[in-house]
Amino acid sequence: MNNKNILTGITTTGTPHLGNYVGAIRPAIASSKEQGHDSFFFLADYHALIKSKDRDSMRQSCLEIAATWIASGLNVDQTYFYRQSDIPEILELNWILANFTAKGLMNRAHAYKAAVDENDKTDPDKGITMGLFSYPILMAADILMFNATHVPVGQDQIQHIEMTRDIAQRFNHHYGEIFVIPEGVIDKDSSVLPGLDGRKMSKSYGNLIPLFCDTKTLRKYVMKIKTNSLEPGEPKSTDDCLLFDIYRSFASESQVISMKKELENGMSWGDAKNELYELLDGHLSEPRLKYDDLISNPLYLDQVLDEGAERARGIASSNLAGIKDATGLGKLS
Repeated sequence: MNNKNILTGITTTGTPHLGNYVGAIRPAIASSKEQGHDSFFFLADYHALIKSKDRDSMRQSCLEIAATWIASGLNVDQTYFYRQSDIPEILELNWILANFTAKGLMNRAHAYKAAVDENDKTDPDKGITMGLFSYPILMAADILMFNATHVPVGQDQIQHIEMTRDIAQRFNHHYGEIFVIPEGVIDKDSSVLPGLDGRKMSKSYGNLIPLFCDTKTLRKYVMKIKTNSLEPGEPKSTDDCLLFDIYRSFASESQVISMKKELENGMSWGDAKNELYELLDGHLSEPRLKYDDLISNPLYLDQVLDEGAERARGIASSNLAGIKDATGLGKLS
């Protein structure tokens, strides 16, 4: 059995974008090809219910995200690739963990605090569901269910790992060393990809570039990237340059050096955007063909996810049996 388990999930709301690819999918797939550990990748559809109540958009997002993982190079035979909702053991564990989680800990969750801050002080919890309030517990169940040792996250998600560690340690204090205490892994070399307006690329901000849109649409989005008013011929700094930040996330070292030099020598923003478009289109053209093929074959994607869930449930069922036995739940004999 491997001593290292890596786990990554993507919430099934909206269409996968360049930020998802650079920040989560690409590094996760690269990591899964390394020897000596198991990798768990899942579609976080239970988490998606917090934000989306639209059945059709949920199904479409699951379809697109599953196709994206595979088109991007995920080897489904060497990893555990599954839908969160296909592992009922996760929800059982969610309830068990809820009984070892202080309400005060949930009160401090960034997402909950942000939602409260947006409300009128006369009704701070208006519109806030228990799903939003307690979703860090479900995230803890996702992680602890499979004894994940390393969880790649962005800087804005590190609090969730700290909460998971706190919950696991509380449980272990009562019942012994049942849970592995996970570590959050932040890729120092991978900054958050900026969106069209300079903020973090996000579905919430509506500033994303879809990952596998057609070439014409990709060009349209690239041309929308915010730049300053410097004219052709004027030197342009690559510091705090949205276009350059996206470019270097896909370019080779030599390409980055060349683009930096061209901008400093006065390359026009129009030409720079064309360079970025050509780079992205070249990088994504082959996986885009695979993606389009997969999107048109949902039966195959269901088969892959069902097989992944069956394998993952073998582990989840065994681990949950040990957890329930430790707490006194289950059979008397």
